[in-house]
Amino acid sequence: MSILNQKFNTAHDTAPFSQIKNEDYIPAFDIAIEKTKAEIYAIINNSDKPTFENTIAAMAYSGMELDRISNIFFNLHSAETNDELDKIAQEVAPKLSKLANDITLNPQLFERVKAVYDQKDQLSLNGEQHTLLQKSYRDFVRNGALLAEEKKEILRQIDAELSVLKLKFGENVLAETNAYQLHITDDQDLVGLPEGAIEAARGLAEIQDKTGWIFTLDYPSYIPFITYADNRTLRREIAIAAGRKAFQDNEYNNTENILKIVRLRFQRAQLLGYDTHAHFVLEERMAKQPANVEAFLNDLLHKAKPAAEQELQELRTFANNMHGIAQLEKWDTAYYSEKLKQEKFNLDDELLKPYFQLEKVMDGVFTIAHKLYNLHFHEIQHIDKYHEEVRTFEVTDHNQHLVAIFYADFFPRKGKRNGAWMTSFKPQYFKDGQHERPHISIVCNFTRPTATKPSLLTFNEVTTLFHEFGHALHGMLADTTYPTLSGTSVFWDFVELPSQIMENWCYEKEALELFAKHYQTGETIPMELIDKIKASASFMEGMATLRQLGFGLLDMGWHAQDPTPVDNLKAFESSCFASTQLLPDVTENAMSPSFSHIFNGGYSSGYYSYKWAEVLDADAFAYFQEKGVFNETVADKFKENILSKGGTEHPMTLYKRFRGKEPSVDALLKRAGLIK
Repeated sequence: MSILNQKFNTAHDTAPFSQIKNEDYIPAFDIAIEKTKAEIYAIINNSDKPTFENTIAAMAYSGMELDRISNIFFNLHSAETNDELDKIAQEVAPKLSKLANDITLNPQLFERVKAVYDQKDQLSLNGEQHTLLQKSYRDFVRNGALLAEEKKEILRQIDAELSVLKLKFGENVLAETNAYQLHITDDQDLVGLPEGAIEAARGLAEIQDKTGWIFTLDYPSYIPFITYADNRTLRREIAIAAGRKAFQDNEYNNTENILKIVRLRFQRAQLLGYDTHAHFVLEERMAKQPANVEAFLNDLLHKAKPAAEQELQELRTFANNMHGIAQLEKWDTAYYSEKLKQEKFNLDDELLKPYFQLEKVMDGVFTIAHKLYNLHFHEIQHIDKYHEEVRTFEVTDHNQHLVAIFYADFFPRKGKRNGAWMTSFKPQYFKDGQHERPHISIVCNFTRPTATKPSLLTFNEVTTLFHEFGHALHGMLADTTYPTLSGTSVFWDFVELPSQIMENWCYEKEALELFAKHYQTGETIPMELIDKIKASASFMEGMATLRQLGFGLLDMGWHAQDPTPVDNLKAFESSCFASTQLLPDVTENAMSPSFSHIFNGGYSSGYYSYKWAEVLDADAFAYFQEKGVFNETVADKFKENILSKGGTEHPMTLYKRFRGKEPSVDALLKRAGLIK
């Protein structure tokens, strides 16, 4: 039996990464799948009449060994993958899909769930139990429990195919990201680039025994190049390379995968009685209907577009005056925006970076979590890591009780996908008198330390760290009975509130003074720089808003209508972007083939959630600002009503209990400078 199928004999029951071998996974999955089936059969074959405890609660605690193995495997498949793990993922995904279908399509099990559900009004359930019962019943119905047998079989086939297609999509994006390098040998091509970016590029070249400098599509390499390099031809080259990921004539092209995914999702929704995949998804979201999402996005578009067009015109004039650029292109906006920001605010990211040493920013976010929620973070070395660069922490409360185990993984590697995310290796839950605490991880791709400098973050990387740490707090502070309702197990258009609200502290003087210290002198960030950060917070916000709205509308375009007639991905995408596009199209680029959020992540029909959550976070943070950004009463209310509650109640109920009212979009529009 694999170590993965045994109780971990480790501190705090943490994952024994160093003892797990690739060949352990498939046998471990197979054993855990059989154990899960046995747990389900025990529920079905229980001779007692169905009750909440012997059916609904028993299901919530079933399959926990399998969930644990899945968490470990799929987290590593994102953060530390290799060809072998890719093959295992392709083999395991259909097995997990089949098991999920075996459970939700089992008529005897559904009969027991329905028997409890039908008597819900006679049961003395608390709020969390009531939510779990409702969710359990809906999960069965939404996954085909009411279908005829032949339709259940079609559903199984669709789910199995989708599980593999989504994995393949993600693997293709990672392969394309890893395949491209911009190799520079002439130092004249580096003019404009910050010293840190040049040093990192030299380090990449040295690793490969090459002369010169290597830039890649990993964000810490790509973003400085596209933002600072004076060589417009090379900016164009790397921008086009980024935009054609998985949209080239090679084995990694995702076009067919996308068309198959959207058609299968539509077919699945229709099979279950929904108009489209978006109708199916949004039934379990705050937004409820595609029409509400489209109205929300178009309302913001109406308000943001005039500001975006004005910003673009200002940028065009600036670029023309500076370098005689008559037509701004995709590879120009970051470059000239940065130059214009420097001119308007005398603020340069390179001026800020010395104040944002990664370790000090980490200490700062820990201090803020302590001031708000009484948490203590102690770095530990006695638990296993999946990579030597991962940092590990015990998180305790004011009584020194364990709150969580926290993993932090910060730098790009070949086996790590781009971007930043929070995840968990073990959820929080309460069972048999034992309160199990969660194991939470954040994974980022930040600028590496170099031979002469520590890791110095751009301000954007600082806000990213705060964002992912906000998700981590949602996981760490979970306080629910059932694992399926714990932490971030909430409606997906609510899940970004805890992360996005954390970003606000990056702009507050009281918070910045805790951690923004010059890495060489120890000097606290000067007040004038703080003022400039705040003044520039809404700089180019109209254009940024349009970009996000475009992604949301593209998502709804794929999922809120019948995608069957779509045969030209590029033409379809262009039609979706028509109302938000400000710059000329690049023929060889497309967004969808690398749009991992909606084709490989959990955001299909949900990309609007980022903007939706911005409304919530702007409104919520306005409450902190009214009372004080470290006000204990407001922080306690946020912790008790939002962070600890997971998915135990409807999000709007939780939000109104915290805020005393529904959120207003005005707070977001004011913060973004889109209304006065």
